[in-house]
Amino acid sequence: MKAIIVDDEKHVREAIKLLVPWERFEITEIYEAQDGLDAARLIEVHKPQIIFTDMVMPLRGGRELLDWLQQHYPAGKTIVISGHDDFELVRHTVKSGGIDYILKPIDAEQLISAVMKASEGWHKEEAERQQQMERNIERNQFKPVYWEKMLSSLIDEPSGYEACAESLNAEFGLGPEVKECIVAVLSLDTIPLPLKAKFASNLDLLFFSLTNIAGELLKSGAEVQGIAYRYWSRENEVLLLLFRELEHAEAKLAKIQAAILAALRGTLDIGASSRCAFPSGLGTAYKEARQALRARNLLEPRKLIHRFEPDKAAATQKLLPFTEHVEAMRLAVRSGSEEQIRKVIGEWMEAVRGLDSITQEQLEHWWHEYTVVRSRWLVELFREPPPQLARPEDNSALSMPLKPDGTLSLSLWEEQLTRSLTGLSRELLTYQHQDSNVIFDIARYIQNHYHQDITLQEIASHFYLSREYISRKFKQEFGVNLSDYISGIRMDKAKLLLLNPHLRISQVAEMVGYDDEKYFSKVFKKMVGVSPNEYRKEHQP
Repeated sequence: MKAIIVDDEKHVREAIKLLVPWERFEITEIYEAQDGLDAARLIEVHKPQIIFTDMVMPLRGGRELLDWLQQHYPAGKTIVISGHDDFELVRHTVKSGGIDYILKPIDAEQLISAVMKASEGWHKEEAERQQQMERNIERNQFKPVYWEKMLSSLIDEPSGYEACAESLNAEFGLGPEVKECIVAVLSLDTIPLPLKAKFASNLDLLFFSLTNIAGELLKSGAEVQGIAYRYWSRENEVLLLLFRELEHAEAKLAKIQAAILAALRGTLDIGASSRCAFPSGLGTAYKEARQALRARNLLEPRKLIHRFEPDKAAATQKLLPFTEHVEAMRLAVRSGSEEQIRKVIGEWMEAVRGLDSITQEQLEHWWHEYTVVRSRWLVELFREPPPQLARPEDNSALSMPLKPDGTLSLSLWEEQLTRSLTGLSRELLTYQHQDSNVIFDIARYIQNHYHQDITLQEIASHFYLSREYISRKFKQEFGVNLSDYISGIRMDKAKLLLLNPHLRISQVAEMVGYDDEKYFSKVFKKMVGVSPNEYRKEHQP
């Protein structure tokens, strides 16, 4: 903390410095001033928490300093030390928020008590200021999310407008005079690959940038013309709700596109609806804007703004059937030949390149067909599909490979498909190798019969192989001998069964292939490091 002593008499300043135990109150900096004018200058610079002042001084006295503090630095705690026992001076001190009025000569106990009161008061108010600041920061952080969720809900349920009409009018000027609107959609699906890579690790920053850029332009002018917000019903869209100067909507959207390009060095296509009733037509407007965006021709150089055209939306374009190439792709995957895979993908892409138009809807339809077929292949080709082939990203929505000019890169899309199928083919070859290898058959046999009394002789008889061959090959393939492998599987199963408190240890032992509970406990402790009872206690919920 800091303090300042204001008195025109040096010996008074020195007395205060001697009487106050500064370290006790964690006051590390002490300033001095001879009058109120000099004090005001020092207070503005150093912001001391505690102020000691005389009342009668040249140039600017204590009364004037108290008035100045009340106006310019009310957070400071003031202690008056005066030689004048004057009621008016005392009343002025109290009225100005002073902590105490101490008469000269100074009483040490009274002075220390006043400093304690001032210190405690400042710390309490500072804690309240910090809490208020934190609440303000938190409110400012959550406020945009609150409005985004409210506006998103109006797209899905326009009937909810009446409940929030007053708030929307106060916040955005979206009052009862608004009867029409245009909704525009910015979709992250349409951003070119370089921009997508730039924000890959922080999509929230990209959403913030887009809504901030668009929002600032929609607020420019005499009145707010619209609102930009993240649409919470879809994970990759920003919506622009335009409700004033709708005749200039396309020009405003073009300015937003230009601003995004200047700020981010890349831009997105925008789908815009026709004029729709507000608020009842919000859902229709959103569907029109999204349809306009999804119906654009991805083979044409970028047209940044796509207005909804009813005739175009009503027309249905004949889709190129993906299913005609499915069997050839399946055989190519089974062949294990990357060359054959590239050949059949090339045949499909040759048909695609013959099209005059490819829309986002068409692309997503093809991708959906491919993922369905691929999932069916996984079940058909693998008894248990490898985990790496069933990861969520393999079944996610299509990430459109767009060039910087916004057109679809057919070569990149061809490479995506080829990569996916060659990865599937490699896993199939590995699986077939394992499936044909008798040692892996033996491992599967053990996994299925671990609870029985399995011996090396029994396995040798079952697979018509010598015990020596099995022992040697098993050690080579798995790095452990057969008995340890069996025990390892049994212990893994036992650990799972021990989590059930209703099973006795003897029951667990029998269920994993041990007739002797003591022998089971001995093996368990040797392999796991603790007894079955200790393991159960450690892992009880």
